[in-house]
Amino acid sequence: MKKGMGKRFKFPKRSLCERVRLKKKGKTGFLIYALLVAAVSCLSTPVFAEGGDPLAVVGNLSTFIFSLIRAIGLILLGWGVVQVGLSFQSHDPSQRSQGFLTLAGGLVITFAKEILDLITGG
Repeated sequence: MKKGMGKRFKFPKRSLCERVRLKKKGKTGFLIYALLVAAVSCLSTPVFAEGGDPLAVVGNLSTFIFSLIRAIGLILLGWGVVQVGLSFQSHDPSQRSQGFLTLAGGLVITFAKEILDLITGG
């Protein structure tokens, strides 16, 4: 037998399936998270297909997808601003360059539809 083969793995005393009790801060955080998810799901607009014109359906779907892309771009834009701000605070040039790249990527993704319209002339 090799060295260390005789030792058996011991499970932690608390079971992995045991229920975790949240303290006051955890309950408050979970409540805020649940309310935020409920608000976002209630305020989102569903996409309904129109019965007549198939081009209108494609146009509505395109508008919906570009609005999702714009939301992702705005999230990246905000994260880039946070990274740049933190890099100025910590005097870290590599984080600063990463922040500016994230900021630029967020701008490009946010205005992707307008950029495509300028390129295609539509």
